[in-house]
Amino acid sequence: MLRAILSDDLPRSRLLAVLLAVILVVLAAAPFLLPGTRALETAARICMFIVLVASYDLLLGYAGIVSFAHTMFFGMGAYGVAIAAAHLGPGWLPIGAGAAAGVALAALTALAIALFSLRVRAIFFAMITLAVASAMAVLVSQLSGITGGEDGLNFRIPRELTPGFRLLEEPVFGTRITGRVIAYYLVFGTCLALFLVMLRVVNSPFGSVLQAIRENAFRAEAIGYRVVVYRAAATCLAAVIAALAGAVFAVWLRYVGPGTTLGMEIMIDILLMVVIGGMGTMYGAVLGATIFVLAQNYLQALMERAAAATAGLPLLPDILNPDRWLLWLGLVFILSVYFFPAGIVGRLRGRA
Repeated sequence: MLRAILSDDLPRSRLLAVLLAVILVVLAAAPFLLPGTRALETAARICMFIVLVASYDLLLGYAGIVSFAHTMFFGMGAYGVAIAAAHLGPGWLPIGAGAAAGVALAALTALAIALFSLRVRAIFFAMITLAVASAMAVLVSQLSGITGGEDGLNFRIPRELTPGFRLLEEPVFGTRITGRVIAYYLVFGTCLALFLVMLRVVNSPFGSVLQAIRENAFRAEAIGYRVVVYRAAATCLAAVIAALAGAVFAVWLRYVGPGTTLGMEIMIDILLMVVIGGMGTMYGAVLGATIFVLAQNYLQALMERAAAATAGLPLLPDILNPDRWLLWLGLVFILSVYFFPAGIVGRLRGRA
């Protein structure tokens, strides 16, 4: 049963299996295990970034396609929901229609980019995607009447997903089942389903052809596979999944802006998560996203406590100053690349 759910792609490492199981259990029971708004927010972000990173790894790790437009597709899904909810009012129908419109736009845009650009060399394709993503960000900022411009859009969601809604009057395991908990499980369930779909895709004959193209596109073309068609299909699939992740992100956050969905900083974060976890493996997205999001949210607080604990020592309080948390995050990334060149998952599987 487990092999079927995981598409016969088992962790192949006891330590990796334990880490994945712990992450799954904690995320599945986050509203009951992690009290507080910040902890639940962190868990939801981990779920969404796992899907976003895995969809990008479908391009980079499995198909060998370097793209800088992935956050653009993420933003299309988010803005689709935000625009529909802001102009049509709160309700399930506007959210569904907005998500469908965002996904359709992402798929068409990805297809256009792929058909016009995938025949060029990898570096030129990457530059084309960067230019298109930058143009989209400028367009969103300029169309303030529709997108809210630089200020973004605040919108309302169905009452069943708001903190004021209570499904049960009595707490369950000490936690009240509010609309926020329901919204979290909407995020968790959607992200889990999308991840399992991607796991099935990469372990299908289609995924095997993508890996063959990644290793040697000329040889794959020579034995009869239409490389451009497969790469275009992979680009469209990754764009659709990223757009769905963006739609879920918008529902959870109830706000969409250029900085939260279209920023180049998010694209860099995705690249870091892929490298840390390990390219060419879906499980790398789970570990990479979890480690990176936890570091983003809690590293500064840990450094503040460490600086306070070492206040009487020379140099250490200055080195551990919370304002330098980005420096330490960069060092963590450099060390992870140095000691885990194939990513954490690659290293664990190699040792096993």
